[in-house]
Amino acid sequence: MPIPFPDDEPSRLTGFSTSTLDRLGDRRGDAALLSALAERADAGFVLLDRDRPVLAGLGDVRTAVHGRGVAETLSARLEQAVFLGLDGEQALFAAALPPVDALPEGFEACDLRGLAMDGVLDARALSVLAEAKSLVDWHGRHGFCANCGTATQLSTGGWRRDCPACGAQHFPRTDPVVIMLAVDGDRCIMGRQARFMPGMYSCLAGFVEPGETIEDAVRREIREEAGVPVGRVRYLASQPWPFPSSLMIGCLAEALGETITMDSDELEDCRWFDRDEAAAMLERTHPEGLTAPMPFAIAHRILRAWVEAG
Repeated sequence: MPIPFPDDEPSRLTGFSTSTLDRLGDRRGDAALLSALAERADAGFVLLDRDRPVLAGLGDVRTAVHGRGVAETLSARLEQAVFLGLDGEQALFAAALPPVDALPEGFEACDLRGLAMDGVLDARALSVLAEAKSLVDWHGRHGFCANCGTATQLSTGGWRRDCPACGAQHFPRTDPVVIMLAVDGDRCIMGRQARFMPGMYSCLAGFVEPGETIEDAVRREIREEAGVPVGRVRYLASQPWPFPSSLMIGCLAEALGETITMDSDELEDCRWFDRDEAAAMLERTHPEGLTAPMPFAIAHRILRAWVEAG
């Protein structure tokens, strides 16, 4: 019997998840090839000021991919540039800028969350920035061998760091995070942290721990943060989350209890919402002014999937 693959892919509806780059995973070890691609006249560079992508232009006409001339003018650390992939025939790289007090006129370092919310860049461009931000951040924090402490060297186009002393190889890491909506019939549990925008509630979330399945992590996190036991768990979608480098694994969970015992160290508030309330929060029409995360966030997609299934 053939496997019934779905026609849609819910993960593609989340932000940072629509990259079409060819990462050349089987050819990144060819240093001569990557060098030739970087020297091409049409090579593009994503530049980061600390962890913020640098955009050129004004208003709605802005770009986050720059030519080599711009990268050199801004003193980008091109010797440590990482290869992102091919966008058609164009090779894209990412590089960090040295710390500066201010960028030249016409350039601005922008918060990636803000870019995702204001719609200045399209979804594909945001996905490229997410990859660039995660990779450059990893290199900035992993310059020394975790095995022997020796300074490591960039390898395979930035997809590995090698230790010249002990021979250890270090690879960019992605931290798995479960994000889930616990539901019971026409009710769901959402919480808010103090850092959220006023009135915004979201799904509960937490890192997957060593030796855990996704399902067990979902059950543990809901029990720890809300005090509610959980039965069945269903995977819905995933989202790259470059803050700094996580993979959000979205799930629905079957709540087996009603009483919420909130972890006040993690949450400012946690409560049940009925389906109509959740729908109003998504549409920003809740009578109390309560809201849900923006559409680029996987929490929005999880909540919408549950609301529309009712």
